[in-house]
Amino acid sequence: MLSLFFSSPPLLVMLGLGLLIASSHFFIDATASIGQKLNISPLIMGLIIVGFATSAPEIMVGIEAALKNKINIAIGNAVGSNIANIGLILGVTALFFPFKIHSITIKKIYILMSIIMLVPLGLMWHESDLSQYDAIILLLCLTASFFLLAKIAKSVHGDDPVNRQFSSELSGINDKTTVRLVMVLIISLICLLIGAGGLVDGAVLIARNYGMSDLVIGLTIVAIGTSLPEIAASITSVIKGKNDIAIGNIIGSNMFNMLAVLGIPTLIQPAVMLDPEIFNRDFLVLFILTALLAIMLFSFKKVKLSRYKGAVLLLCFVAYQFFIYQNIIGK
Repeated sequence: MLSLFFSSPPLLVMLGLGLLIASSHFFIDATASIGQKLNISPLIMGLIIVGFATSAPEIMVGIEAALKNKINIAIGNAVGSNIANIGLILGVTALFFPFKIHSITIKKIYILMSIIMLVPLGLMWHESDLSQYDAIILLLCLTASFFLLAKIAKSVHGDDPVNRQFSSELSGINDKTTVRLVMVLIISLICLLIGAGGLVDGAVLIARNYGMSDLVIGLTIVAIGTSLPEIAASITSVIKGKNDIAIGNIIGSNMFNMLAVLGIPTLIQPAVMLDPEIFNRDFLVLFILTALLAIMLFSFKKVKLSRYKGAVLLLCFVAYQFFIYQNIIGK
């Protein structure tokens, strides 16, 4: 829709991103408020509902890309967003605001996230594609992950740091009427879809002008753009002393990206003959960053993401982006 009024690709990308970022804020607040009105526990809301809502920009971009026959943008966005979440977001947050992680629950969820990452990789590796049957498997795994997260949340003791932090963060947010919240939810969803359309249209034009593949544009401009709101959210959480929320949101977002952001668009348009680079380069980088963060999380009883560790994560992300653009220049 934005492309009807604006023809400049960079302007389309910026306007699309701006609308995505603004509307995602209202969408997350409305979703959390409705969850609280339904008396859903703060931990389940934080791990499942808010986690899913945080991935709304990526989901909407994926749907728009699939509808416009650009499924590789959706795939690049899903994988690239996960790489950005660990390398860029946690890297920047720890570099400027080092923080400790106290909750054992975070470690349990991280293990679940690491296992979930293997599902889409296995499906894609089998025949170098993602069919609609594969999409159904991903969405079934998403449903199963909801139940597993709910089970983990119910087993958490009241004095667990992540439970206290989510309770504090979500308290007092449901001061609007249900009708108003539903209206905000619907309007923000529409704005998310319009913003996603502008971002995809602009990204496609940039890719065409500079000879970039749909996969690369999804891994870079689109993935970084849709991850921008999480940088502010993570830094804000750490400043407030809610460190476990900062990494919990990243873990939840990565889980939904692997299952929903890959599954929903592929259900609309199957991905045929995937670019081998998705295995040889992108999933490899994602696994390296995931393993690196796992070492940082599980090496010590009380974990601290120091400036040094943040710098390592950020350097890995910058090196990855540099490698991608060097390949583009070399072609």
